[in-house]
Amino acid sequence: MLTRSLIFAGMFVYSGMALAQTAKPTPIADIVRGNQVMVEGTVERIVDEEEFFLVDTSGTVEVYTGPTVVPVTVGERLSVSGFVDGDPGPIDVCASSISRADGTVIAIANCDG
Repeated sequence: MLTRSLIFAGMFVYSGMALAQTAKPTPIADIVRGNQVMVEGTVERIVDEEEFFLVDTSGTVEVYTGPTVVPVTVGERLSVSGFVDGDPGPIDVCASSISRADGTVIAIANCDG
């Protein structure tokens, strides 16, 4: 019984990972506070070693990677998965992972927004 449960749990995690990798990106203009999101765009501006602005055809959003320092460059195309803060003020995404155009995925640990 335990073996079946572990196999089922493993299949569930694997299918969830496959689903996340094929999820359609949300246009930046359609981001909703308090939700998980995946956005794609180009790095428009680097604020500091933990924050940058990502732009797509619909708008711009600030991406926070703290406390992880992520070396991105202006003009680089990225896909960012994360949580949209619920705080008042400008919307930002607290990244949980960043995927580069070459397929490299950078996991962001302990992003607390």
